[in-house]
Amino acid sequence: MPNQKQLNQMMRQMQKMQDDMAAVQQELSETTVEGTAGGGMVKVTVTGTGEVRTVSISPDVVDPDDVEMLEDLVVAAVSDGLRKANELQHDKMGSVTGGMMGGLDLGGLGGLLG
Repeated sequence: MPNQKQLNQMMRQMQKMQDDMAAVQQELSETTVEGTAGGGMVKVTVTGTGEVRTVSISPDVVDPDDVEMLEDLVVAAVSDGLRKANELQHDKMGSVTGGMMGGLDLGGLGGLLG
């Protein structure tokens, strides 16, 4: 079972990780990525937290006789933007949790939970 010093150290590490994650979450909400489809004819801007901010459609791709193609392009651009936002989240959060978990010794924690 961990001693008081080890528990205090784990609590400090967990608090730092929580603070770091909050900072990364704030950064993600302010960072944007762009998803595109149709060779850039449809573009979407998505925040790192997955919020779609803008959709831009080139007039050249608007064909009243083929609305389905435009719908497909919008879906493809949004999907591309969300995929990029997800990758950004993974990279940013991984830098916090990967670094902190590597230094956090959970070996003694098993005694507390068991």
